[in-house]
Amino acid sequence: MKIVAADDQPQRSRRYALLLAARDSEYVLKVYGGYFNVFVSAFGGGGGEDGDVCETWDMFRAVDGELPDLDDVQRYDGFVISGSPYDAYADDLWILRLCLLVREAVSARKRVLGICFGHQVVCRALGGRVGKARRGGWDIGIREVVIAATLPPWRFLDALRDLPQCAKITECHQDEVWEAPLGADVLASSDKTGVEMFCVGDHVLGIQGHPEYTGDILLSLVDRLCTGQAITVSFAEDVKRQLKATSPDMEFWLNLCKSFLRAEELY
Repeated sequence: MKIVAADDQPQRSRRYALLLAARDSEYVLKVYGGYFNVFVSAFGGGGGEDGDVCETWDMFRAVDGELPDLDDVQRYDGFVISGSPYDAYADDLWILRLCLLVREAVSARKRVLGICFGHQVVCRALGGRVGKARRGGWDIGIREVVIAATLPPWRFLDALRDLPQCAKITECHQDEVWEAPLGADVLASSDKTGVEMFCVGDHVLGIQGHPEYTGDILLSLVDRLCTGQAITVSFAEDVKRQLKATSPDMEFWLNLCKSFLRAEELY
C-alpha cells in the first residue's frame, strides 16, 4: 500500500519512500493521523524557493511486509526507515527483506536515512554490528550527544552553519550500533552510546535518536512502556521530570535531516 502526500506534477519533483517499521499507536493515530504524518511534517521540504519543486512521499508498512519492489528503487530520491519495537539484528523475514532493500538503495546511490531501528538496520545491512546496549538497559529521554571534532566534507554537512559541539536529541531504545560499517564515519557519540550517528559517504545517514519525536509522542510512549511493564514506574517518572526540565535541539536535527535528504538541491 502507498499513501501519497502530493498529487501535482511540477517541473521538478522529489520522491521519497517512508519505510515504517512500527505500527501506529492509538495516540499517534488519534492526534497526528499516524506516523506517516509525523515524518512528513518533520522531514518534508516544501516546494522550494521558486515554488516549482514538489515532494511526493510514499508509505510502505515494512513491519507488515510492505516494501518497494527492488525494480522500483530507481523511482525514488531517498528512503527513510523509522524506529521500531523490533530488534534490527533479528531474522524475521521482513527485516531480512528490508536489509536487502537497503543494500539495493545504497548500491544505486539513493539517499538512505535510518532513524533508531532504521539506524541499526542500515548498519547491519552494510556489514556493521548491532545488539543490545552494552552499557545496559533503556535509554529514554533527552540525551546530549557530542558531534565529532572532524567531519567529512559532505554536502549535507556543509549546508549547516556553525555546527554545535553538542546537541540534545530525544532517545528511546535499548539496542545500539556496536560497530559501524566498514568505511563509515562516526559523526556523534554520547556517554551512553558509542555510535549516535554515522554516515557512509554522502548518501547514507544513521541517527540513533528520534529527530521526529515531539514531547507528547515520547510521553505517550513512556506511558505505554510503563503500563506494559517494560520500564518501571520510577524510571517513567524520572523521564517525565527530565522532559519538564529540558528539551531536544529539534530544529538542529530536523535541519540536518532535511539537508541530507535534499543535498543535491542545495547546489
